[in-house]
Parts: sequence; C-alpha cells; structure tokens
Amino acid sequence: MSKDSLNIVKDSITIKDTITLAGQKKQIIEAIKPENVKEGVVERVSELSDYVEKIIAMSINAIPDLFRGFLFLMIGLFIIRTVLRIVKNRFEKRNVDISLRGFLLSIINFVLYALLVLSVASNLGFQMTAILGALSGVVLAVGLALQGSLSNFAGGVLILLFRPFEVGDYIENASGTDGTVDKIDLLYTSLTTSNGIKVFSPNGPLANSVIKNYSKITNRRFEYNIGIGYEDNIKTARTVIFNVLNDDKRVLQTPVPEVFVNELADSSVNLTIRAWALKEDYWATRNGLQEEIKNALDKAGISIPYPQREMHIISEKDK
Repeated sequence: MSKDSLNIVKDSITIKDTITLAGQKKQIIEAIKPENVKEGVVERVSELSDYVEKIIAMSINAIPDLFRGFLFLMIGLFIIRTVLRIVKNRFEKRNVDISLRGFLLSIINFVLYALLVLSVASNLGFQMTAILGALSGVVLAVGLALQGSLSNFAGGVLILLFRPFEVGDYIENASGTDGTVDKIDLLYTSLTTSNGIKVFSPNGPLANSVIKNYSKITNRRFEYNIGIGYEDNIKTARTVIFNVLNDDKRVLQTPVPEVFVNELADSSVNLTIRAWALKEDYWATRNGLQEEIKNALDKAGISIPYPQREMHIISEKDK
C-alpha cells in the first residue's frame, strides 16, 4: 500500500471518530436537558408509585384472610391445649401406663399441630391439593434424610410393645449407660444416672441392644473377694464372715450365703463371699457389710495382707 493510500485511510478513520464523538456528545447534551431529566424522573416515580399501590392493594385485600387465619390459629391453639389436657386427665383416671402416656401424648401433639398448620394455610387461600402434593414430596425427602430418626421412632414403638423396661426402672444398656428411666419419648428415652446426670438415649439402638433391667427383679446378689494370710485359719475366717452375714437382717437366708476359697494367690488366700438382699436394700447392704466384715476379721486377729515378695540374698561365701 502506498503512502498516499495510508494517509487517506487515516483521514477516513479520523473523520469517523470525529463523527462518533460528535454524536455521543449530542446524545449526552440531549439527556441532560432539564425537560428530558424531568421526564425520566417522572417516569421512574410513576413506576414506583404503581408498584407501591399494587402492594398496598394486595395487603388490604389480604387483611381479611390474615385476620381469619390469625383468629383460626388462636382458636386452634386453645383447642389443642384443651384436648391434650383432657387426654392427659383421662390417662391418669384410667391408670394408663406412665411409659405409654408420654409416647401417645407426643404423637397426639404432633398430629394436632400438623392439622392446625394445614387448616391455617387453607384459610389463607392456599390450595390443599397443592399443599398435600408438596408435603408428600417433602415427607419423602425428609424420610430419606432422617432414616435414623425413623429408626428411633420404630424403636420407641417396639419398647412400648415388648416392655423391656418402663418409666421408673433402673436399667443399663450395652454401651454401659445406666440410670433411672424418666420418660420414653418419640425418638429418645431420657435417663437420670446415679450421679444426677441427664442422659438421652436414642430409641433405635436402645431397642436393639442388650438391656439390663435391675427393677424387674426382687432380689440382687452382691459379691466380695477378700484375701487372708496363709498363716491364718481359713475355717475361723469363714465362721467370722458367716456370723456377720447372719446377724444382718437385710441379708436373705434364701438363697443361702456362701463363703469359699476362690484362689491361692501369691500373697494371700482369696475368699469369695456371696449373699443376697432385696433390690431396695442392695446398695446399703453391700456397702455396709464390707466395713463390718473387715472390722470382724480384725477383732478375730485375721490379717488381710497386701502384695509382697520374698527376696533371698546369696553371698559369694554361701556359693
């Protein structure tokens, strides 16, 4: 391309840029003219005013539905509280099992509140078919996400059907948690341990685990292992221990108490003591007798040795 041709192209580009800048300048000047600015502001204000008017109109039209829904909600809450109170009183009058009361009240409470929510939504103008359709999808999704909770619910039903324990029983499960049953709810069973700690155990694992129920029995056996010295008389030690057991009226004589040699250990002859007491006297008897047996053995001159080792030192001269 020749030099003259390049100059022509440059001149044409410069002319186009000048025309474009001039056009943009004219548009900007037109846009900032007072009459154009005023017209744009008026248009925006008019659109905003229409939007606000629509919102106000919708709010005014919705006031009767909102008021009716609120009134229905208040009446529904009052009815639910009344029904629950009546059902609770009927349970008490008919001596319905305490374990079953809490579980049934929880189910009735859930059902009544679910019906109230659906009724209020219907009064607000929502279509029940659409609500139920959406609710079924939500229930399916929630059911898949909360399989553990459904397992706990099923566990609660199994516990109430087969009654491995009831409210007020002292139990221990396979995980080592023990305590008195306070309440069997929809998903959890609440326990109070012996040191006053509140424990909430899921019904699913609890229903499928090994449960020790200490309240379903009438008697409990306690057991001690006590060591005496090899130089002490075993027959005398057994007689002293039997006298302590027979003198305590809390110790049952059926089954008969037992005292026998369990092991010939390194430092002592180990005696095993077994006796029975009523379940309500178990802890007091078990804890009190241990001290009485120790004092009786001390009075009889029978020692309870501690672990010891004999050492023989052989000198070079002895060798």
